Amino acid sequence: MNANKLLLIYSGVLTAAMAFAIGTSASADTKPQKMVFDEIDVKRINVREDDGTLRLVVSNTSRAPGIIFHGKERPHPSGNRGAGMIFFNNEGTENGGLVFSGEKGKDGKVSGGGHLSFDQYEQDQVIQLTQSEYDGRRWAAMIVNDRPGEALDFDLAERITKMPDGPAKTAALQKVQADGTFGRQRLYVGKTRDRESAVMLNDAMGRPRILMKVAQDGKASIDFLDEKGAVQRSMTPDGK
Repeated sequence: MNANKLLLIYSGVLTAAMAFAIGTSASADTKPQKMVFDEIDVKRINVREDDGTLRLVVSNTSRAPGIIFHGKERPHPSGNRGAGMIFFNNEGTENGGLVFSGEKGKDGKVSGGGHLSFDQYEQDQVIQLTQSEYDGRRWAAMIVNDRPGEALDFDLAERITKMPDGPAKTAALQKVQADGTFGRQRLYVGKTRDRESAVMLNDAMGRPRILMKVAQDGKASIDFLDEKGAVQRSMTPDGK
């Protein structure tokens, strides 16, 4: 056996011994390892419990997760939700998030928004802090929703989302809104697209019953509405 072959065998044995020693040391050392970085570039970070349960995802747009329910992922109904942070409960089910976007399109129109939400258990968002803008029209609000007690029907939501725009989709949306299938809005506090400051209180059926607003010209009013949306009484500073 020549010297070169002996050197190769020796190197291989030494490498294997070192790998075994390092592996044994790592397994024996149960103390968590902490690494420090001055800067790191990533496309996605998954934060998990010790048993592997997903609790938080921070990602760019292309790596954003779909809808994750009890650890199982399915496509998001809107396609891709964009960059941000998605929170998950103790069971690995989505229960809120922070997403944001903004760009100027080829037509020169600016569109974008930001959205922080907290979800009911196995349901959709019950509290939202959100803002949106498109082509110079902007709105921003805190919104409180009332959701059903049963789990969200993802299949129904996906079917309606994929329907082509038209009478059939409009009718389907009107039906689930009337039935309260996906919940109803109870409170809106914010700025409207018409640049009014508004507070709207809705009943359990999602019908506006009290509307307080200040128009962009400074005129203020409080309207009391019936179940059909007709104004029953209106109050203004001058009593008119």
